Amino acid sequence: MLSKEDQRRFEQITRQLRESDPKFFARLDQRARARRGRWLMLLTIVLWASLPAMTVLAGRLAGAVCAVVLTVNVVLMWRFRRRWL
Repeated sequence: MLSKEDQRRFEQITRQLRESDPKFFARLDQRARARRGRWLMLLTIVLWASLPAMTVLAGRLAGAVCAVVLTVNVVLMWRFRRRWL
């Protein structure tokens, strides 16, 4: 954790870099979004793969609730796919 003074300096340096080289910051932001999107996609796939086991172990109601939540997740990821990719 940075001290308040170090945090202030870091924010000042970041702001100056952002103003002096906006293309660099755009590339960094795009990479972070792509990484986050890959993790979300991997998590979604793992959860879908575990759905049958969860249904067997926890019961049909838990499986149905999980399936509904995962379906909403897939719909939202598809709807906002440009934000994640």
